[in-house]
Amino acid sequence: MDPSFDADIQSPENMIVDPDEYVEQSENEKDDIAIIDPDEPRPTPADDYEAIEELVLPPLDQQPRILETVHHTWEITNWNELPKREHGPIFEAGGYPWRVLMFPYGNNVDNVSFYLEHGFQNEKPPEDWVCCVQFALVLWNKNDPTIYTYHTAHHRFTQDEGDWGFTRFHDCRKLFNLTWPGSNPPRMLVEGGEANMTAYVRVVEDETGVLWHNFLKYDSKKETGYVGLKNQGATCYLNSLIQSLYFTNAFRKAVYQIPTQDEDTTTNSAYTLQRLFYQLQSSSAAVSTNELTKSFGWDTKQIFEQQDVQELSRKLMERMEIKMKGTEAENVLPKLFCGKVRTYISCINVDYESRRVEDFWDVQLNVSGNKDIEASFRDYIQVETMDGDNQYFAGENYKLQDAKKGVIFESFPEVLHLQLKRFEYDIERDAMMKVNDRYEFPDSFDAAPYLSDDAEKSESWIYKLHGVLVHSGDLNAGHYYAFIKPEKDGWFYKYDDDKVTRATMREVLEDNYGGEMPLLNGQVLDASQKPIIRHNSAYMLVYIREARLDEVLFPVTNADTPAHLQRKLEEEAAFKEARRKEREEQHLYLTVRVITNETYAAHSGHDLTLFDRSYDDDPAAAKSFKLLKKCTIGELISIIAEDCGVDPRRLRVWCMVNRQNKTTRPDVPIMDPNQTIEDAHMKLAGSKTQELRLWAEYAAAVDSNGDAVWPAHQLAKEGSSPTRSDEIVIFLKWFDVEAQALSGCGHIYINNQKKVEELAPLIIKRMRWPEDTKLKLYEEIKPDMIEPMKAKQSLKAAELQDGDIVCFQEVREKDSDSGGSRSPETPSRPGPMVTSLSNTTTLVSNGSIPRYQRPRSPDIIEDARQYYDFLRHRRLITFHCHPTKGSKEFNSENCESFTLRLDVDPTYIRFWTIAQSTGNPKTAIRRMSNQTLVNMVSASYATFAGSSIRADALYFEVLDISLAELDTKKSMKVSWISEGITKDEQFDILVPKTGIVDDIVTSLIKKAQLEDEEKGGRIRVYEIHSNKIHKELPRGYPVKDITEFVNIMLERIPEEELAQPNGSQYIYAFHFQGEPNKVHSIPFKFLIVQNEIFTETKKRLEKRTGIKGKNLEKIKFAIVKRSSYTKPIYLSDEDTLWDMLGDDDDQLGLDHVDKLRNARAGMGDLFLNANEKACFYSNVDKQGAKIAFYFAVQAGGSFDVDYEVLGPNDRVIMKEEKERQGDFVFTATEVGEYSFCFNNQMSTFAEKFVDFEIAVENEPRASIPSKQGTTPEQTSALEESIFKLSGQLSTITRNQKYFRTRENRNFSTVRSTERRIFNFSIIESLMMMCMAALQVFIVRFFFQGARKGYV
Repeated sequence: MDPSFDADIQSPENMIVDPDEYVEQSENEKDDIAIIDPDEPRPTPADDYEAIEELVLPPLDQQPRILETVHHTWEITNWNELPKREHGPIFEAGGYPWRVLMFPYGNNVDNVSFYLEHGFQNEKPPEDWVCCVQFALVLWNKNDPTIYTYHTAHHRFTQDEGDWGFTRFHDCRKLFNLTWPGSNPPRMLVEGGEANMTAYVRVVEDETGVLWHNFLKYDSKKETGYVGLKNQGATCYLNSLIQSLYFTNAFRKAVYQIPTQDEDTTTNSAYTLQRLFYQLQSSSAAVSTNELTKSFGWDTKQIFEQQDVQELSRKLMERMEIKMKGTEAENVLPKLFCGKVRTYISCINVDYESRRVEDFWDVQLNVSGNKDIEASFRDYIQVETMDGDNQYFAGENYKLQDAKKGVIFESFPEVLHLQLKRFEYDIERDAMMKVNDRYEFPDSFDAAPYLSDDAEKSESWIYKLHGVLVHSGDLNAGHYYAFIKPEKDGWFYKYDDDKVTRATMREVLEDNYGGEMPLLNGQVLDASQKPIIRHNSAYMLVYIREARLDEVLFPVTNADTPAHLQRKLEEEAAFKEARRKEREEQHLYLTVRVITNETYAAHSGHDLTLFDRSYDDDPAAAKSFKLLKKCTIGELISIIAEDCGVDPRRLRVWCMVNRQNKTTRPDVPIMDPNQTIEDAHMKLAGSKTQELRLWAEYAAAVDSNGDAVWPAHQLAKEGSSPTRSDEIVIFLKWFDVEAQALSGCGHIYINNQKKVEELAPLIIKRMRWPEDTKLKLYEEIKPDMIEPMKAKQSLKAAELQDGDIVCFQEVREKDSDSGGSRSPETPSRPGPMVTSLSNTTTLVSNGSIPRYQRPRSPDIIEDARQYYDFLRHRRLITFHCHPTKGSKEFNSENCESFTLRLDVDPTYIRFWTIAQSTGNPKTAIRRMSNQTLVNMVSASYATFAGSSIRADALYFEVLDISLAELDTKKSMKVSWISEGITKDEQFDILVPKTGIVDDIVTSLIKKAQLEDEEKGGRIRVYEIHSNKIHKELPRGYPVKDITEFVNIMLERIPEEELAQPNGSQYIYAFHFQGEPNKVHSIPFKFLIVQNEIFTETKKRLEKRTGIKGKNLEKIKFAIVKRSSYTKPIYLSDEDTLWDMLGDDDDQLGLDHVDKLRNARAGMGDLFLNANEKACFYSNVDKQGAKIAFYFAVQAGGSFDVDYEVLGPNDRVIMKEEKERQGDFVFTATEVGEYSFCFNNQMSTFAEKFVDFEIAVENEPRASIPSKQGTTPEQTSALEESIFKLSGQLSTITRNQKYFRTRENRNFSTVRSTERRIFNFSIIESLMMMCMAALQVFIVRFFFQGARKGYV
């Protein structure tokens, strides 16, 4: 038989070649051939099955329990006569039948192929059959067993994957023709068509149910009973924490006990967490955390940033604790998660101890330098001796004393969270690095040794492991997952985002210790080889006190879930299921749009209706029905009749078609009631539109049986074709000149042989007008073609057909006087037909929509053609009150009503363009004589080619003065300084463009309601630039010469200066911090007194500036040259300011920290002296605003400070002592002033340098109705890029702050260490000198004494 390659050979069950990780080749194999050196010892023969088994079945990384190992040899004969596909004999291993599948000539390759497959009858294993097997296939020469080759692999055999093996087992050409190296006598692997194939099959236990699982069809709920959480981008850390809290059953029940029935919105974190927990409890698929993250206020940037789990856990606990106040779960969280730790300093030689007991919600344990939890706890509570220069000040009675400082736990919580410090700052690399050291943690440990002696120990303090949160990766990138034990005596499960699997204790413990990867089978690394470091390690551990396991892990059932929550989620689930079913069955439905008499009567535009709008939004739009495609026309008519409240027997539907002139008109009625709407759509309307468009005609007459009588297209008998007469259906529209409106007036039937003038009586009768009413008739051919009709022309000659539209209007008296033969506006066109009748009737609107009566004006449209032209070119603009400049009379509440009309002079109204993305006012529109509405919303007022402003809306502002007068004014922003220079008020004023500075003063007095200059004192005006006085403006200085790049400051002249004679000397003063170019605060003008020492000058400065007490003492005063870059000359109390001044350029500089700027901008640096307290204030104008508060002690002492955050009415929000840093975000529940205080009263000598930031997010965006087809939050690409850049810059800023803090602290530590080393060196040198002097003295004394003794 020809053994060549055959392309027709098919792979069994689409078998695939094992990837490299599943295939382990023999160490002595090269190019699929074992090369044997004759001088070397011969290899182990293949018939030594035990030795070969050890060689080909090495230990597995997963270390599963071995159930059975079997080997079986298949003796292959007559190789060249074998079929393309051959099976070996069946043997049994692990209780299941197996066999070897062989492709002697290759499975579509040039290599012999061998596979291991199950041997069940009919090749059908039992349902859900699974078997995990490690196997090896060895092909060897039966005459010389030392000649062999093998491959090894492991696989999870299932019903779908019942075979696995090696498609390229060995090159076919080398089997028969290549002499095996080292064989003696020379032999081939296959001789005489004979060889042996030995299969080594090791069946191992699938303890977790997912060993070697490909997870293609894995169902977490089915396999484990639990579901996972979807990863939104980088929220795996959130998922692992949520799963840990969810399976802390006492916490879950406490969350359920929070009352949310009155606040069931997605902005409520408690409600969204309840929803998430219930979905985890009841869902059959992975659950999303979108609602929870939205309730946190997170945006897309934060979704894709990994946050600190410890910080997230604390903030989540804080939110839940606030929500639980006043409920039955109020004390659950402190009981579950809060313990107490004592910080103490105990004097060694005297009976004095200082202690402070604090709550803790988690314990941070050092990983570096510790091998396990117990070592970390011992490190945590180790005692530090304070002696020498570091003695403790024990009050006035004991002064400085040697003492012991440390911490000890007074109690541990029921659920103990241990944060492992896996990320630390590496000084050598100058960066944060992950600590991958091996760190062991047990399944249980005793916490009693770390409790104080007086702690309650009547019950055991043994803790059992409940959860392990793991980080895999490094600092810059990684993945988080968790191992959690949901039940007291159950399994651990691995929660990896949306996948949940059972886990072994080795996976929970050993695999997450970190450190070096263990070597298998006694392997030893060479000196040149580096060990492999695990990148997955535990970073958070959850232990539960063994004595409280039943209280913490009690079952939580649906009965514990709030009823309103279950009800709402069940409704949402039912709605989602209906939507899903609707999507799946969408191909079975067809949308039908129907024009009725009501919709046509409400229509005031071109054609018969608007198909692009919804009937719910516009009554003139066609009604919409979604029906099964198999629904018949008769059933459709019944549905329409029920919706309109009419008899279905008097309805029929016409199919609407698209004409070539881009109009949509009725074509023919659908007469077969049994025809399906799908057939009607395909046959009559074609397939150009996705919906079936119809007109529902209502019969005006019925026969004796109540059946409709149709003027045209009447069926003679059932099943016959409709009879077509010369009657055509014409739609009517009425242009009401008085109301300036167009409305539909139904339809009429008329013979196409009649003349156009015969339409008039029918129209007048329908409208119930007097018979002598004169009419103008036009045919609406298409929107831009409205043609007048000839009276004597027949309808057929006029080419009128079914569905055409005739527009009519009354002829006014001035038109009838002219004969009405021709429209005066369009003399080139034939005039409209005008007719009159003698009888009179009462006028009825005939179902048209009533329009508001516009006042008569010269601009009124009197011709229907002009009105059609107006409709074609009109622009709909919506006007909204200005959100910040609306007057009391026209505020945003009363001017948003749908019929607002301003009864004000139009010259007092100013318009503003609206930003497209934010909805905020953008630019005030200038008053121009030729300004049009289109120009106002066009590109001329946009920043980027018209794309940044709304084209369909404007803001309006009602001014106190007319626009003409406003054009003569100049808008200015001025500052009014009072109470020395401590109070700064900003005002917007209007002054004449031709005015002078005196007008600025007058306008400010009026705007700020100040006392005039006669009563309150004279006012002077400065130009301020970069927080320095540029010049003092004389009262006659023209306003037009004041540029927009300077600030205008006004203040009353101090009484001290008013009493001075002319010619007195003054100096300009300004504030700076550290360097003269770092200016801040409000500059001022100061009087210089000759021969006055600076001690007295400071008293006048205190009165002049309003800065008093300690704040003034912190200021250093200096002489600063305006035009030079020399260093400032600082003044002492004995100096005289008069004598220190050199020329007119000299200025007085006040060097101090810009606390005012810090308070306004919410950020800066703060120097705190010992025993000093400093507070900053921020005003919150809106309830619910987010307040962010960050601080870090940069230098001084132990880098700690006390802080306190107080709300309105001095309500304590946060208060901590001896904290090194903090980063908090909380919600302002009250409107008012919030204070942020730092206290250094703990320090006796040490000064503290604190970096802090306070941010209040309470500026609302204007909210206006959105443009048709857009959303209010739609942003342009440019602004979206700016938002992303802003987020990235914020991240960079935070990193810079972090590194700045680390640098300052390290520098402070180094400087302190250097100072200690220097002091120690001085002391050591002095001691050495003293010792040397003492030795010289003793030696001299000894020898002198000796000589005297011998004399």
